[in-house]
Amino acid sequence: MVEMDLPNDCIKVADLGCSSGPNTFVTIQHIVRSIDEAWSQISDEELPNIQYFLNDLVSNDFNLVFKGLPKIYERLENQENGRKFGSCHIAALPGSFYGKLFPDRSMHFVHSSYCLHWLSQVPGGLSTESGKPRNKGSIYYNKTSPPYVQQAYLNQFTTDFMMFLRMRSREMVKHGQVFLTFICKDSEGVEGSDYLSLLGNALSDMVAEGHIEEEKLDTFNMPIYHPTIQEAKQIIENEGSFKIMRFQTFKTCLDASFESRAFDDEDNRIGRARYVATYLRAVCEPILASHFGEAVMTSLFQRLAKKLVNILEMRQGLLNNLVISLRKE
Repeated sequence: MVEMDLPNDCIKVADLGCSSGPNTFVTIQHIVRSIDEAWSQISDEELPNIQYFLNDLVSNDFNLVFKGLPKIYERLENQENGRKFGSCHIAALPGSFYGKLFPDRSMHFVHSSYCLHWLSQVPGGLSTESGKPRNKGSIYYNKTSPPYVQQAYLNQFTTDFMMFLRMRSREMVKHGQVFLTFICKDSEGVEGSDYLSLLGNALSDMVAEGHIEEEKLDTFNMPIYHPTIQEAKQIIENEGSFKIMRFQTFKTCLDASFESRAFDDEDNRIGRARYVATYLRAVCEPILASHFGEAVMTSLFQRLAKKLVNILEMRQGLLNNLVISLRKE
């Protein structure tokens, strides 16, 4: 922040892929507090205004976010060295972050958490010219998928991530900072908790029981790609606009935010699995429902919860995460 081209009047911040849940508000508080602490280390002047943009797709429930803003403004005022009312201006900006969102050289800090593993579209080439599925029986790439399916997913991720970086490069001021967190494979290219396979297994069970048509399963592919560490780093270096300031991995449990940590209680085991299934439903249901229909969603995620019980109990429900801090050169 010391080297950033900062104005004295207003710092512009964006949370890309902000969603509309509690984490949206937690992120606002953390980012604003971090900016204020950094500012106090480099200047004795009054805290600058912050213009804070919340970005997500047009389908996001921004009205829910707006209803929570009064409490956020109150919390910002009440924190240590709190902000004066009216010094932080929060606004919504609907649209895809794979396109341009802001004027050139206007943004100082951009944050995106657990969004960039979502592709802009299902990769091309996953069906033959006659329309037959090439990834039959799977809902995304996995170890059993043909090599060209895995390559199609990597190609789409490369295109999307490269476009994301190019757009942010145009929008950032000199030495502006981009902070990213998303799911990745580990250093050996291995997935952590393969929750998508569990979801695929639940769908396969429903096909076997006649609740879902087999063709529906065979023609569905999740637009998600978890890159290897090397893949993500190579794309950043190839794009060339940013210096990598931090590149770090860590693991988290799927149930990391579940309050109770006891595993020997049957009710707790089931509750833990239901908790994970519920938040996975919140994330995945829109795209699943558009293909399979709303009617099967409750049954699908109940089945997923049952499959999660043993995975979580054996502490296999781990996610590999990648944290990247970039500085615009």
